[in-house]
Amino acid sequence: MSSFDPYAHIGLSFNPDGSLHRGFHKLQTDANPEPSPGISTVSKDIIIENEKNLWIRVFRPTKLPSNDNMVVRIPIVIYFHSGGWIIFSPSDSDIHTKCSNISSDIPSIVVSVAYRHAPESRLPGQYQDAEKAILWVKNQVTNGNGEQWLRDYGDLSRCYLYGCGVGGNIVFNTAMHISDMDLKPLMICGLIMNQPMFSGEKRKNSELRFATDQTLPLPVLDMMWNLALPKETNRDHRYCNPMAQGPHLENVKKIGRCLVIGYGGDIMLDRQQEFVTMLVRYGVQVEARFDPVGFHNIDMVDPSRASAVMSIVKEFIL
Repeated sequence: MSSFDPYAHIGLSFNPDGSLHRGFHKLQTDANPEPSPGISTVSKDIIIENEKNLWIRVFRPTKLPSNDNMVVRIPIVIYFHSGGWIIFSPSDSDIHTKCSNISSDIPSIVVSVAYRHAPESRLPGQYQDAEKAILWVKNQVTNGNGEQWLRDYGDLSRCYLYGCGVGGNIVFNTAMHISDMDLKPLMICGLIMNQPMFSGEKRKNSELRFATDQTLPLPVLDMMWNLALPKETNRDHRYCNPMAQGPHLENVKKIGRCLVIGYGGDIMLDRQQEFVTMLVRYGVQVEARFDPVGFHNIDMVDPSRASAVMSIVKEFIL
């Protein structure tokens, strides 16, 4: 493992100014604000904050549920994508498709957040972006000039935070931070964390067992945290290892019901199961769905697993 280059493994290198060069190209999908044949949702991009290039992609189903010819308000899902702090965005085709499917299958209004990347922005910048996105959603209904899809179709009393991988980490840490904020009329009814990303200094058995995993080898996981954590900290920082002792644990008991999804072949499996144990210890209502078969991000490449995850999420929301 000594000669393994985690940067080259996922096509990364450093620019002269210290920023990260992402030398791979993912397929991109543009937002489609007008209905198109064969597409079950419409979507649009909205800039929240120009200075930080914070933007979102909002999805809504083309066929809205109704009751006695009245449109029924549908849940709002605020979504945080995977990518290890350093890659991906709502415009990547995989992320776009996933959010479109969530919007049409639940059905729901989905707000996919383009939080800033590390190392250009280190933690807690991504949590701050998440908080701004949540407050933006709240303000759409209280503002007469708010975003129409949220104002006319979204149910602020049924809002969920949904994150995959690092997005799951963002959901948890942001939920703790906003637990004492007055978000009314917005109500966070649940947290959905699909294979949430955690780590720590002392190696877990799953980290050693899957250290050479093709999808997420241990040196790549360490590299991602090295790029994202505040400088002069290590992987036992609460952002990375919330199970470590610290005053933040008092806020764990304040978060709402949680759904945690994981797979037996994920390098972070032991962290995720320890995370669930911690949630239970602090009295959090948590549903843990761990499949013994599967690897990290299997639901991004296996349609049957993606369908299974969608069913679990739909059951949790509805």
